[in-house]
Amino acid sequence: MQSRTPASRATGRPRSATADAAILAATREALVELGWSKLTLGDVATRAGVAKTTLYRRWAGKNELVVDAVAELFDELEIPNRGSLAADIEGVVLQFAAILARPEARSGLMAVLAESTRDDALRERIRTSIVERQKRLVLEGRTRAQARGELPPESDPTTVDLIFDVVAGAVIHRTLVSAEPADEQWVRAFTRLLLVGLGGAAG
Repeated sequence: MQSRTPASRATGRPRSATADAAILAATREALVELGWSKLTLGDVATRAGVAKTTLYRRWAGKNELVVDAVAELFDELEIPNRGSLAADIEGVVLQFAAILARPEARSGLMAVLAESTRDDALRERIRTSIVERQKRLVLEGRTRAQARGELPPESDPTTVDLIFDVVAGAVIHRTLVSAEPADEQWVRAFTRLLLVGLGGAAG
């Protein structure tokens, strides 16, 4: 089913951040307890203590709601300042793997990715709400490493996309496809491989 076009929000009362937070938290709770197939907007509204019409004023349907609920989890990611590029990468990858290990993140992300194969609007929402927002981590980490002298200046804007794809793709495949742990040993090995690749490209 294709996503419906969200209703205009140009008029009416302003959105409540408290209501939004309650709705997204209720969505994640419902994902864990009910699973994707049984989750309904009515159940989410009841859990959040809001009217069902409140949800429809904010989200066009279940797909969009779950994307935003999962995206909020990924917004928790931060690049730690551990003193070196390798240590910073290890820190954020471990955070990423820990989020993907959470049932609400795992079930929500897998569900919307499956739905997006036949819904172009949903695929775009995943790109803008999750992928593009989290590229900030690559920019921040690279800037910090350049300031330390660990990486050379980089002017090619496609490099950020490539680094993000490599890191996110590897961790998602490891945890969700292969169903193997992204533990500290794996993360250290992955980081070494990534840095060898970056060094080779810079040279």
